[in-house]
Formats: sequence, C-alpha cells, structure tokens
Amino acid sequence: MKVKVFLLILVFFMAGAATSWSAGPAKQDKKLTRQAIQVLREHVLSQAEWALKEQPVTVTSSASSRSSGTKHDFFSEGDYWWPDPQNPEGPYIQRDGMTNPENFVAHRLAMIRFSRIVGALASAYKITGDEKYVRHALVHLKAWFTDPATRMNPSLLYAQAIQGRHTGRGIGIIDTIHLMEVAQGVLVMQKAKAFNQQDLAGIKNWFADYLTWLTTHQYGKDEMNATNNHGTCWVMQVASFAKLTGNEELLQFCRERYKTVLLPNQMAQDGSFPQEIRRTKPYGYSLFNLDAMTMVCHILSDKKENLWEYQTADGRSIKKAIEYLYPYTAEKSKWPFQQDVMYWENWPVAHPFLVLGAVQFSQKDWLKTWQALEHNPEVEEVVRNLPVRNPVIWLN
Repeated sequence: MKVKVFLLILVFFMAGAATSWSAGPAKQDKKLTRQAIQVLREHVLSQAEWALKEQPVTVTSSASSRSSGTKHDFFSEGDYWWPDPQNPEGPYIQRDGMTNPENFVAHRLAMIRFSRIVGALASAYKITGDEKYVRHALVHLKAWFTDPATRMNPSLLYAQAIQGRHTGRGIGIIDTIHLMEVAQGVLVMQKAKAFNQQDLAGIKNWFADYLTWLTTHQYGKDEMNATNNHGTCWVMQVASFAKLTGNEELLQFCRERYKTVLLPNQMAQDGSFPQEIRRTKPYGYSLFNLDAMTMVCHILSDKKENLWEYQTADGRSIKKAIEYLYPYTAEKSKWPFQQDVMYWENWPVAHPFLVLGAVQFSQKDWLKTWQALEHNPEVEEVVRNLPVRNPVIWLN
C-alpha cells in the first residue's frame, strides 16, 4: 500500500513539474466585452430578423442517390475528391485542397443554415430578453432533433463519403462542428419561459446519444486520434455537447486531451501548427485550427481549471498560438509560407480567436483587428470553416 501511495505522489509531482496552470479561469475584460457586444448588436438584430422568417430545413429536405443511409441520415462527400479522367466511372481520386463543386453538400449547407438561425436567435434573445426569438428557435430545434418526420439520426455514418471508395469516413465528423452554436444557443435560451422542459429534455437526449456515438464508434475513435485540425475539432465538439448535457466525465477527458495531446503534439514551440502549415492551404488551416483550439480552451475553462492560462513546461499555450498568428491576421502580406491554393483572398475574417482572446488577455489590438474584419462571410468555404459566427452567445 505504501508503495502505491508513493507512486501516486511521484506521478502527481512529475505531472506538476512538467506543466503549469492557474487555479481558476481568467476573468474576461468587461470593457472589451461590452465593446465587442456593441460592435455586434446591429448585426445580431438584423440576422435575427432574417432568422424569424425562416422555416426548418433538415436532412430530410434533400437526398442523394449516392448515400447508403436513410432519409434521416446526414450525408456529405469528401471535398477534395474528383472523377478520375482516366477512368470516369471508377473510384474518385484526390486533389488535395481543390474543392469539387459537384459533390453533395446539401445536408452540410442545411446544418450551417440551422446553426446560423439558432445562433442569431439566441444572440438576439441574450441582448434583448425577448422570448419571441426562443419560440422560433424551438421550431427549428424540434425539427432537427425530436420530430420523428424530420429529425436527423444522432450519428454520422455517411459523412464525407468517396464515390467508389467509402460510404462514409471518420473525418466526416468535422461536418458537425456547426452544431456547436446550436448547443450553445440552447444553453443560452434554456431558462426562458418559452422553452418547454420536455422539448429541452428531448434536445439534450439527442446530443447525449450523439456523444455516445462520437466516443464509441470506430469513426469517432479515428477522428479523436487524428493529429491535425480533425483531432482538435473532435475535442471541441465533444466538449461543447458534453457541456450542454452536463457530462462531467467527458469534459474532464477533453481537458486532459488538450493538455496532454493537442497542445504538445500539434503546436510547435513558436506557437505555429506544423501539421497545418504543410497542407496546400496552410494559412486557412492554421486559422481554422487556432479557432478550434481557442474554443476548446473557452468551453472547458471553469472555476477549477483555466486552460486559457495553461502552458506546457516548454511554454506552449493558447496565448502563444494567438501571438504567433495575430501579425499575419493583421497583415496577411507578411505570411512567410506559401499561399493557399484556393480561397487565399477570402481569409482572414472575424475569427473567434481574436475576440475571445482579446477579452481574456485584455488585448485591445486584437479586438480592433477583429472589429475591422468581415463578420458575415458568404463564401461557402469560409463559412464551413468558421463554426463560431455568433460571439455574443459565448461572451459572459
């Protein structure tokens, strides 16, 4: 027994020596937070007025003959896969970074639209307190999660399929990053009088079922173990959905994975992301991964543990990552690596790492840069890689 106790103490001491962290979450800069919300107010209310006029469009609204699933199963095709000119009827071939516009993406677009609607309505409710926004959000939430005729199955068996090769793949899980602002929107609105508790339970049950699938199916395990932005996005999604459902075990698992896997394995000592830089779209992927890692820190920081301030023994931290990429966000012309093969001209936009980082670390320049960037991008590639478009629902 004494040996076991000694070993436990030794392991704890070694872990403490290898890392450092703060006892509690950093407080958001109240002044910068107010400034950010004021910047967004007009846009939020405008988007909410649009959302109030929209009716639900779920996965049952469109279908592809190439899907192996039912009408309730989400289906998408890998972006960078094309017909083989040497064998047009054969399996598709990859052209990394080059998006095939003929692939089926209707379900992904429907989910992005759903995310935009709920995010806008939740933001407007948070700003105004008007429950009309909650009532209309519920129309969409029930259509996606509880209505037997239109709901989506809580799994992703057929995402990012490849014609002639795969009916679905683990990397397709990245498509549901757009459910994060849906989950956060529910958290913001759940105490409203207009939010029926039975509906709330049904929505949370859907996310709980999806979490079970994400953490037990081989596709989910494969995505969790991805060594680039896919692995980051798995943690980000699981953290978001676990927070909604109150799954403390998964929340703690995600905290440990950030500290022991994402940060030391994906981030270089200078704050860059080598796995993203070596891609054909190094700039866009670096921005995307930083956004995702920022959201991991934001979602998982609480009174007991502050990932915003956490750093490894050699100094890797989310702040270092933002400090590394910020100069190239403020002045893209300084980017020292190759330009992205597509959509180079469409980045950067109003990234969450800028606004959330600004209020956490009291960085006025970061907020000023964020304020000047595009807050309502319309380019499909940008939108699908920007899952957090409604900062109001994330700011305290």
